[in-house]
Amino acid sequence: MGNEESHAPEGKTMSTEFVVQGTLKPDGTLELDEKPALPPGRVQLVLVPLPRLPEDDPFWQRMQAIWARQKARGHVPRTVEAVEAERRRFREESDAELEANVGMASSTIAPHNPS
Repeated sequence: MGNEESHAPEGKTMSTEFVVQGTLKPDGTLELDEKPALPPGRVQLVLVPLPRLPEDDPFWQRMQAIWARQKARGHVPRTVEAVEAERRRFREESDAELEANVGMASSTIAPHNPS
C-alpha cells in the first residue's frame, strides 16, 4: 500500500520502511501488489497474514461488483504516488489556510486594557 515511514534509531542510520501488500505463493516466493520505491539490495520482510473474506460475503461481493464495473468502463485507479502528492498538497493548503486565519484573528483582536 505504499505507506512509508522514516526511522532513525539511536546510533543507526536512517532507513525508510515501506508497507506493501502481496501474495505468498505455494513455492514460498512473494508477489508484491506494487513495486517498492527502493533501490535494489537486501531488505527485511515481516509477513502478517491478512484475513480472507469468504466468497459469499455480501461486502466482498459488492466490492467485486464495483471493481468489475470500474474495469469495464476503463477506470484506471490513481497510483500511490498520485494519492500521496494530493495528500501532501491538501496538507500544505490546509496549513497555509490555518496560518492565515490565525494571523488574521490575532491582528483583529484588540488588546484588553482594564480600567
